[in-house]
Formats: sequence, C-alpha cells, structure tokens
Amino acid sequence: MTVKKTLLHICCAPDATIPWRVLVDEGLDVVGYFYGSNIHPADEYSKRREAVEKLAREMGSSVIFAPYEPEAWLERTRHLAEEPEGGKRCALCFALQLESALVEALRRRCDAMATSLTISPHKDPDMINALGRVLCRAAGIEWVSRTWRKKGGFALSVEESRRLGLYRQKYCGCIYSIPKKEG
Repeated sequence: MTVKKTLLHICCAPDATIPWRVLVDEGLDVVGYFYGSNIHPADEYSKRREAVEKLAREMGSSVIFAPYEPEAWLERTRHLAEEPEGGKRCALCFALQLESALVEALRRRCDAMATSLTISPHKDPDMINALGRVLCRAAGIEWVSRTWRKKGGFALSVEESRRLGLYRQKYCGCIYSIPKKEG
C-alpha cells in the first residue's frame, strides 16, 4: 500500500487537532499548511501561528506557513466588506485559502488535500467540501471530503486544544469579524 502524501489546510490550531490526528491514524503522510493572510491584526496572526507551530511539534509533523500578506487579502475581499458573516465574503475567503493550499500541495507533489475548516459549527461544510472537490479535481489530486464536526468532532477539538494548551481565538480572524467592544 502506498501512503498518500496529504496536505492539510489549517485554518487554526484548535480546529486542526482532530483532522490532523485522524488523517495520520488513517495512515496518510500529512503535512500541515497554515494560511493566515485573512487574520487581523498582526499580533493575532502571531498567536495563531505559534499555536500551529506547537501543534505541529505535538504531531511530530511538519507545517508550511504561507506568506503573511493581509493587504493582499484585504484587496481581494474589500468589495464584500458589508456582507454578513457566513455570506459571499466568507466563501471568497475559503476559496483564497484553499487555492493557496492547492498551489503548495501541487508544488510538494501531494496526492491529496484536506481542510480543517469543516470542524467549525459556524461554517458551511457542504460548500467548503464542494469547493475543495472542484479545485482538486481540476488540479488532478484527491480531495479528502470530511465534515470533521460530525460525531462530536468540534467538542473533541475544544477538549484537545485545552489539553495541549493551544491558543483558542474568539473570532474567525478577519478584520470584519473582530468583536466590537461594548462600552
């Protein structure tokens, strides 16, 4: 049996805890890929990056960090600034993240790609998996279609991230989702 080299797109360390472990347990050769240009401000990005580095050490695996280019991300999404959370802006953001991950998967000659995005109860797993399938099919690699939040996956990720002492954010990451302070 040939072990499939699989790139796991990571949206954040807590959300990657379960997918990364499951994929490794299934016998896949998993490399992590963290795209964070959608994360604002820079100190928030740094906290999330450090958490991903910590998780990679825990997994005994490698992780690739996409260049942090928040201005480029803002330029691509600015026209959707007024969209509600979960709307067209989020779909575009997911596409930008998965497209970036796919470029790296192809560069590394991966056989397959997956994402941790579908563990969140705040995201549409059907839309994310459909997007991943379309992108990967066009590129000639396999899309690992999963909804990680099923069977208590999200609760398990919360528990596991606490056990590992991973930084757990309070918002998706983009400037449009930063909680407004009351006062």
